[in-house]
Amino acid sequence: MNLPIILGSSSVFRRQQLERLGLPFQTAAPDFDETPLPGEAAADTALRLAVGKARSLAKRFPEALIIGADQVAWCGGRQLGKPGNVADAQHMLAELSGQCIGFYSAVCLYNSFSDGLQCHVDTTLVTMRQLSSEQISRYLEREPDAVHCAGAAKSEGLGAALLEKAKSNDPNALIGLPLFRLVGFLQNEGVSVI
Repeated sequence: MNLPIILGSSSVFRRQQLERLGLPFQTAAPDFDETPLPGEAAADTALRLAVGKARSLAKRFPEALIIGADQVAWCGGRQLGKPGNVADAQHMLAELSGQCIGFYSAVCLYNSFSDGLQCHVDTTLVTMRQLSSEQISRYLEREPDAVHCAGAAKSEGLGAALLEKAKSNDPNALIGLPLFRLVGFLQNEGVSVI
């Protein structure tokens, strides 16, 4: 049975990533509370949210392959959210200047017909450059969407200039969707990507 692929995300970045695979899919905004739980580790939060997003769409798409994804950034013993506005992004980037940040990018593929679930969390360790307040201001002027990214670092754009180094098993994960593992999940469901 060829099940339709649903990307359970309203993220433009994840949609653009999935489009690179050349597979037909549609997007749907998940209905799931994304509030982190007290004391929850970053990788656990990312995984719980990815699974929850995918499963929240099962009633709307009872016979589909539903992709759920989430990313949580962690630095200095705390989770970093999406700043949401320029002032918070400036403050966040000033705090992160020169620091090592862990980005935990979870992906799951949920077969809503068989109730099968495949999940993975990819860890990307990033070292930020030392940034002046002028550099931070210029970056946010030129990359206004960064306020909607974890850690205010839009790495697929000008945010790459903020990074000194990154270590990951999947360079796609830092953008928000671990494609290497997702391709394997799709193949396990009989979807030929190549």
